[in-house]
Amino acid sequence: MTTPRTVLVTGGNRGIGYAIAEEFLAQGHRVAVTARSGEGPEGSLTVRADVTDGASVDAAFTRVEAELGPVEVVVANAGITKDTLLMRMSDEEFDSVVETNLGGAFRVVKRASKGMLKARWGRIVLISSVVGLYGSAGQVNYAASKSGLVGMARSITRELGGRGITANVVAPGFIETDMTAALPEAQQAEYKKNIPAGRFASPNEVARVVTWVAGDDAGYVSGAVIPVDGGLGMGH
Repeated sequence: MTTPRTVLVTGGNRGIGYAIAEEFLAQGHRVAVTARSGEGPEGSLTVRADVTDGASVDAAFTRVEAELGPVEVVVANAGITKDTLLMRMSDEEFDSVVETNLGGAFRVVKRASKGMLKARWGRIVLISSVVGLYGSAGQVNYAASKSGLVGMARSITRELGGRGITANVVAPGFIETDMTAALPEAQQAEYKKNIPAGRFASPNEVARVVTWVAGDDAGYVSGAVIPVDGGLGMGH
């Protein structure tokens, strides 16, 4: 039986973030999501936040704390892509992706850690990507931002591991979302050929790994990179 917790999922209005929020709700937790637009699943509290702005993140946490209590589980999932080849990538295309995906995770986790230190309990889950460890042509900015989360989680583990706080990375591969559905059939088939499992994952398969690592049973797992990629990258 898992203890009901207050959970905050960033970027919880669509795709993997939405599925993660849904799964936490199904398991009986109090769930808030941040979104720049749109809403989280029914039963969750949606708060507007821009993860590139520390004051916006702080205001979102303050509201969640007032309505649901101190945040005990934080899932840093908000992310963007601006794919293009290295030679064509502008400074802005690099900086904005790193600022959102890596800087955003930093701001969210830093704010969450205050309450976790007080409670001497916390679960930090950073949503990376197979690309962060495997690499991908045209995604220098995205891959750099996603691999940076590994160093972040491991450093947090060394800093806060003695206070009942864990920090882990979940690295999804290809997931059935609007983004993969938009790919041409031939391209989808080509990707599936390289995945030992021979298929894309459902968002729920990622969500259940996240809820497990955030739960009571995973208290001795920290600084880990958990691939959910059907064997594509296998974690490195």
